[in-house]
Amino acid sequence: MQSPTQQVLFRDAMRRLNVTREQLGAQLGVTTEQFRAWLLPDDSAEFSTAPESVVNRVNQLLNNLYPSDGKILGLPWAEPIGLGSRHLISVVQFEREGIEELFRLADILQPIARRRKVTRVLEGAVLANLFFEASTRTRVSFGSAFCRLGGAVCDTTGFTFSSMAKGESISDTSRVVSGYVDAIVVRHPEQGSVAEFARATNVPVINGGDGPGEHPSQALLDLYTIQREFSRLGKLLDGCHVAMVGDLKFGRTVHSLMQLLSLYRGLKFTLISPPALAMPEAVIDMASCNGHVIEIAADPIQALHSADVAYVTRIQKERLPGEPIEGLDRRFVMNRALVASACRPDVVLMHPLPRDSRSDAIDLATDLDLDPRLAIFRQTDNGIPIRMAIFAFALGVDQLVQRSMTDAPWWSPRVVGPNDQGSADD
Repeated sequence: MQSPTQQVLFRDAMRRLNVTREQLGAQLGVTTEQFRAWLLPDDSAEFSTAPESVVNRVNQLLNNLYPSDGKILGLPWAEPIGLGSRHLISVVQFEREGIEELFRLADILQPIARRRKVTRVLEGAVLANLFFEASTRTRVSFGSAFCRLGGAVCDTTGFTFSSMAKGESISDTSRVVSGYVDAIVVRHPEQGSVAEFARATNVPVINGGDGPGEHPSQALLDLYTIQREFSRLGKLLDGCHVAMVGDLKFGRTVHSLMQLLSLYRGLKFTLISPPALAMPEAVIDMASCNGHVIEIAADPIQALHSADVAYVTRIQKERLPGEPIEGLDRRFVMNRALVASACRPDVVLMHPLPRDSRSDAIDLATDLDLDPRLAIFRQTDNGIPIRMAIFAFALGVDQLVQRSMTDAPWWSPRVVGPNDQGSADD
C-alpha cells in the first residue's frame, strides 16, 4: 500500500495517540508553528515537508500501537446481529479503533472531496439512493460521494414514485433493487425499517436515516468535524463538554452522535430542551453506563457557559402534533446575542441542517453566519469524505483509493463559499 501523505500520517497519529498537535509537536521536538505547517495539504502555500527522521519517528509510534502492520483488519464497523457485515445500520456497530480507521481513510479522501484529485475505483458500480422521506443534503451528499469514487447513482425520492405505493413490502423492494445495483442507501420515516431492508439482501445497505431512530453517517461526519475543529483549537475529545440544544426527542442526529461520543472518556453532556422534546431515556442510559456526566437543562443561557461544542437541532414539526410545545420559546433561538452572553470564545457551533432561517423560527440564527466559530458548512463539506470512506470500505476498495488518485483536470475554487474561512485545511 502506498504511504499516506504526511498530513494524513500526522492527523492519524494525533487521533490514535490521543494527543493535541502541541503535544505531538513537543514529542517530536518542534514548535507548534512548524508542526502546523507539516499538517497542511501539500498544495498549501505554507506547507513544508517534515524531515524523514520525523516521519520515521511517527511511524514507529504508530507501530508500537499496532505491531503487525499498523492496520486494523476487516471493516471499521462490526457485523450487527442478524445482518451482513457490509451493512451500516447503527453507530453501535463501531468501536473507537474502527472510527479512527474510517477517519484515516476520510483524510486520504479529502483531496478528492476538495476537487483536487479524482479516482475511478468504483467505475462500473451503481448506487441506489432510495429516499422515502424528504432530503437534500444527505441524498445529494451520498450521491456525490459515490460519483467521486467513479460510480453511478440511481435516485428514488418519496413513496409516490416507488412500488411501495402499490403495496410492495420492504423485503420485496430490497430484493428487487439488489438485483440492479451494488450498494443501497435507504432513508425511511419508520424506525427499524432500514434494518428490515438490510435483512433481505447481501448488497451493502447504508442507513440514511430511519425516522426518529438513527442517522449513523451524520453522526460520523459530526464527530469527524469535532475532531478537526478541536485539532485546530488544541483540544481533545476526551474530557470535553458537549451541549445539545433543541429537539432531542426526534433529532436522530443527536441520538447517534451521543452514542458515538460515549466511546470516548470523561465527557460531560448537557441536554437542553423543553421537557416534551427531551432526549430518549435509552440514549441517556447508554451514556450514563459509560461513566459520562449527564446534565439536563431547560434554559440555554444558564447551561452553555462551559460547553466546548454547542450542537443545535431543528424542531422536527413534521413528527409533532399540531399543538404548541410547552416550554419552547425564544430562549431556544441560538443567535449572536445568546452566543455572546452564554458561550465560550472558542465554542464550536454545529447544526445538522436544514435549519429554519425564517425570522420567527426557533433554531440557529443566520446572524451567526460570519462567526468563525460556526462550523456548519465545514460540517456539511465533511460529509463527502466520510461517505466516500463508508462506500470504499463497504465495497472493499479502501486499499486501492490512494494509489488510484490523479490530478483533477478542471478548475475548482480554493474555498467553496465567498465567506468561507480559508483555514479549513488547518
